[in-house]
Amino acid sequence: MALTPLDIHNKEFHVRLRGYDQDEVNDFLDQIIKDYEIALKQNEKLQNELDQSLEKLKYFNDLKDSLNQSIIVAQEAADKVKANSQKEAEIINKEAQKQGQDIIEQANDKAKNIVEEASAKAKRLAVETDDLRKQARIFRQKLQVMMESQLEVVKGSEWDDILKRGDTSNYSAIQDAIRRDETLDNDSAKEVKSIANEESVAPETKADEEQADPQSVETVVVFPSDDGEHFAK
Repeated sequence: MALTPLDIHNKEFHVRLRGYDQDEVNDFLDQIIKDYEIALKQNEKLQNELDQSLEKLKYFNDLKDSLNQSIIVAQEAADKVKANSQKEAEIINKEAQKQGQDIIEQANDKAKNIVEEASAKAKRLAVETDDLRKQARIFRQKLQVMMESQLEVVKGSEWDDILKRGDTSNYSAIQDAIRRDETLDNDSAKEVKSIANEESVAPETKADEEQADPQSVETVVVFPSDDGEHFAK
């Protein structure tokens, strides 16, 4: 057990012959007591400072551990956020690529449909145009045949006889001429139908022949005169 200043102060020594001077010993003990008290106070102070330093050290160690743990948690969170961001970026990129591909495919399909519709429309117009040309050629041939048949009727001898007789022509002669005209018209209609059938088989040859020589058919119109004669124009 460590000595205290009180223990030193209360310490008693036995007196012997030729021993130390008691006053000097007491004075020295007093000095020792004072120095010892000072040493004890300094020791206590240092101990307190040491305790405080240890507490601070413990605090900073705990703070260090907490900071390290926080850093670890923050690093893990950052890594997790980074991983999630990369996954989201990959998903967004894939979705953007898919949407872009879908848009391209839709545009290609739409363009293909437009081209197909335009091609079908062009083919339909071409067929309709050919049909119109064919109908026009048939109509021209019908008209030509009909006019030629009418010209043949007008240039027939029956009408010459009627016109030469003047007012003496009887009703029966005129009726006979009209019936013959109707017979010729029926024959002309049959001929036109036959020509139309031939046109459906070989329309281009007929059209080329007509276009090559449009002036080959001469139209003749007969005008009767007042004196019973007729002339052509």
